[in-house]
Amino acid sequence: MFYGNVLKDLRDANDLTQQDIANILNISRTTYKDYELQIRIIPLKHLNVLCNYFNISFDYIFGFVHDKNYKNYNNNIDNNIFYQRFKNFRKENKLTQQALAKVLNTSHSVISDYEKGKKIISTPFLYTICKKYNISADYLLGRINEPINLDI
Repeated sequence: MFYGNVLKDLRDANDLTQQDIANILNISRTTYKDYELQIRIIPLKHLNVLCNYFNISFDYIFGFVHDKNYKNYNNNIDNNIFYQRFKNFRKENKLTQQALAKVLNTSHSVISDYEKGKKIISTPFLYTICKKYNISADYLLGRINEPINLDI
């Protein structure tokens, strides 16, 4: 799908085992293995830890850019920035909550919850939005301050 091979390549390039990565994430090796094989969806909080550990961007791990990281970036997801940028993104693209929900095959109440800060966006929804609308995951998540052009 979109991140399994990158996770494995990063792990291999750094001579780490699945258990090493599982320890970094404070999860079981089996859970991490399932992330790498994309049997389970890796949550954004775990992706953020890995991005920080390997000094890479979400956009790189999603395969949107070739450069591993941005010069000026924040280590953490800023939920307050995300909620604002997510809503602005939707409005700038003239999408109703219902229309965006249809793109993501979910309900408009989920989109509303994202915009109100009640929920953090799921990894597949973030990936889909960024890929379809050519917008940086790192920008939406508040890890970088300037929107960038993706390589996709």
